[in-house]
Amino acid sequence: MGQYNKNSLTLAGAVSLGTGVMIGAAIFALLGQVAELSGDLFPLMFLAGGVVMTLTSYTYIKVSNVFPSAGGIAMILQKAYGKNTVTAGSALLMAFAMIINQSLVARTFGSYTMQLFDAGENAFWVPLLGVLLLIITFLINISGNKTVERSAMFMAILKVGGIAVFAIGGLWAAGFSFENVVPNKISGDYSVPSFLGALAIVMLAYAGFTTITNSGEEIKNPHQNVGRAILISLLISAVVYLVVALAVSSNLSVERIIQAKDYSMAEAARPAFGKYGVWFTVGIAIIATVSGLIANVFAVSRMTAMLTNMKLIPHSHFGMSGRVQKHMLVYSIVVAIVLTIFFDLTRIASLGVIFYIVMDIVIHWGVLTRLRKKVSASPILLVLAIVVDVVILAAFLYIKIRSDLFVVILSLVLMAIIFTGEYFFLKKNGTGSTDSHSSK
Repeated sequence: MGQYNKNSLTLAGAVSLGTGVMIGAAIFALLGQVAELSGDLFPLMFLAGGVVMTLTSYTYIKVSNVFPSAGGIAMILQKAYGKNTVTAGSALLMAFAMIINQSLVARTFGSYTMQLFDAGENAFWVPLLGVLLLIITFLINISGNKTVERSAMFMAILKVGGIAVFAIGGLWAAGFSFENVVPNKISGDYSVPSFLGALAIVMLAYAGFTTITNSGEEIKNPHQNVGRAILISLLISAVVYLVVALAVSSNLSVERIIQAKDYSMAEAARPAFGKYGVWFTVGIAIIATVSGLIANVFAVSRMTAMLTNMKLIPHSHFGMSGRVQKHMLVYSIVVAIVLTIFFDLTRIASLGVIFYIVMDIVIHWGVLTRLRKKVSASPILLVLAIVVDVVILAAFLYIKIRSDLFVVILSLVLMAIIFTGEYFFLKKNGTGSTDSHSSK
């Protein structure tokens, strides 16, 4: 599935792609975690996150406008740094961030599906359901299911439309007034690092805009429409996220949102619509997770196969036949299954945040120091994007060091392994090596 055709995507199609990826499982999974760090102000964190991601997307827009490519992140890194450890390691960080997102989506599927049985967070069934979804997604991708590909737009409409219905219905049922957008007082003890940490998590909900960057060669008039599609998608997603967050906060106290943080949207539907509202919300969550995971799994296998062909990462077929992309599909699913079994949603999201922001900083620095003139980018905006990323990441690490040191150590160890491994691989093999298989 997922054949790529030049000039096959209109601006509207590219916007649909971006919003379809962004407005997905993340909003179901991350609401509670954001509320935990920002309290009554958590709806505004999604608005602030949209502003931050608009700033950081500037770099991707400028490069993609000049060099529209199916290579996406890998293309930007290679143009900035060449074929070296920084490029290979940073591209792998993005790939692992996407694999981490697979496990985030899988556990979200498990958490919401269990709400159909009023079972809360069952320690056994949630990861098991997540693993089953990953296996089914693997089988769909490996079979090249054309029906799923053709139904992608329909599922995206159902997903985004359903989330919009939930948000508007939830606000109406709660008798919402726009005077309540900014609370009169903030309950709880929240600090500046805490709010910045919430912003870091929100960034994950918007990171899907890079899908548009990765589709540069497919978009009609890409030198203009890639940037337009990214900005429009970010705007639409910000509005939807804000309204959803307001609907949840109007129907549940912050304490209850935090208590049900892995399935807070389903919990918010109870007081508003009763059990039927819960079923509807869970149904939309299932559609969002299934459709999002199918697209994510394909995108990761395609990106890592491309890195293999660029001779930037090692590859072994372990006796498997067929294309490199099929092999990468197997590897990414195995890693996602391990994460789904052994890590909860909070730790999975934390790993994703750290990997994504580090990769983002490397991208901005590369464009600032090596590509700025070629793509006519503003040095002020590039420096500002780096500063914002560094401040938000530092705050997030500070929060996690105090609350969950293990996930910080794990992320640092994994990054050290990735970059060290790439250094020795490239040193041993020149520009790398690959087997005789083709990913095409």
